[in-house]
Amino acid sequence: MNGDDLFSLAAEEQQSLLAPLAVRMRPETLDEICGQDTLIGPGSFLRAMIEKDTLPSLLFYGPSGVGKTTLAHVIAHATHSRFVKVNAVTAGTAELRKVIQEARDAIQMYQKRTILFIDEIHRFNKSQQDVLLPYVEDGTVILIGATTENPYFEVNRPLLSRLRVLTFSPLGREDIARILMRALTDQEKGLGSLHIQADAGVLQLLADGADCDARAGLNLLEQACMLVPEGGRLKKETVEKVMGHALYTYDKQGDAHYDTISAFIKSMRGSDPDAALHYLARMIEAGEQPSFIARRLVICAAEDVGLADPQALVVANAAAQAVELVGWPEGRIILSEAVIYVACAPKSNSAYMAIDRALHDVRRGGYGEIPAWLRDAHYQGASSLGHGAGYKYPHDYPGGWVRQQYLPDPLKDRQYYEATNHGKEDVMAEKWHKRRSCDK
Repeated sequence: MNGDDLFSLAAEEQQSLLAPLAVRMRPETLDEICGQDTLIGPGSFLRAMIEKDTLPSLLFYGPSGVGKTTLAHVIAHATHSRFVKVNAVTAGTAELRKVIQEARDAIQMYQKRTILFIDEIHRFNKSQQDVLLPYVEDGTVILIGATTENPYFEVNRPLLSRLRVLTFSPLGREDIARILMRALTDQEKGLGSLHIQADAGVLQLLADGADCDARAGLNLLEQACMLVPEGGRLKKETVEKVMGHALYTYDKQGDAHYDTISAFIKSMRGSDPDAALHYLARMIEAGEQPSFIARRLVICAAEDVGLADPQALVVANAAAQAVELVGWPEGRIILSEAVIYVACAPKSNSAYMAIDRALHDVRRGGYGEIPAWLRDAHYQGASSLGHGAGYKYPHDYPGGWVRQQYLPDPLKDRQYYEATNHGKEDVMAEKWHKRRSCDK
């Protein structure tokens, strides 16, 4: 079966009343697609390329249910080229080679280009991606890949360099509500023949439950309408019954995992406990490992609060140990307490910056020998080597401090620790500044 046959069957399925609502309501023109105006709005690069039927190889990147496959279907309807769809989950190298050979034949016999759409292209391994490389390069196929995963991690660099990456934005609540209203009133493909009424607030509730995914929203709408008699009204109680417990889209190995923890840390660093608690709640609801959250909390306490409030590290570490002991669901209370403390604490990254400065000097070399008076003098013969000679024992001096060189000669004036005047570090900083000035 060739690509034209595949898309012919897909078009028939789309029109079938037996198909799911999300399939029946799939847009057929660019103007019917919601929420991607930057990509396909009037005057956009992609719209011009589609209308002129001169597409380059592309990579569609974005979360589920935002229109990547839908746009591929629109291109299939609009283009005069052959259009072949392959799903990376089920396709193998043999199928790819067959498609490529058919594309060559189409060029030679009919002077017709082939657009190859590969859904979930991140599922292809390196060797499968390498098969495509020379044929994308020489124009045998125009490749359109779609992925929910970050292409800069999941797609081979040589192949990626030959694709134009287009990022699809998550759909907003208003976009999804508009899609749902269209489906509810469409007499031909949607639910319009049921004459079911729904208030804007009910559609907004469905849009919230869809979590930026139009497909999920349409599925929820279809299920909810099954519980409403023809000509009836869709109510909030019915929607809540269908929605049940909302599932937050979160892949522990993907972008959502790393983006959420990044936002969590940056919210604590930015002293916003409300935002930090929001991202904590997302991770808890998604079933994230408590040890993963706790480790990041401990790091933030040291890196971003640091010496401005040394107690933050104590609190974070205690929370990490306690949540490991207690687990979910009570562990959420322990983490909440620590997150609020770290977020509200004064901030200083002086310890973080100090160790990185020191590591920089060590890694580049040329840092000199340890001064003789600081070397170990506890073994027989050490004194004959001069080890420990001239060492000043600080406890023998007033205040337990005496001016003395500790750094190697090449670094004797190097300053790694630059104290701030934030929080409790202010007192320590004042004392250190005085001693540093005495040392000069």
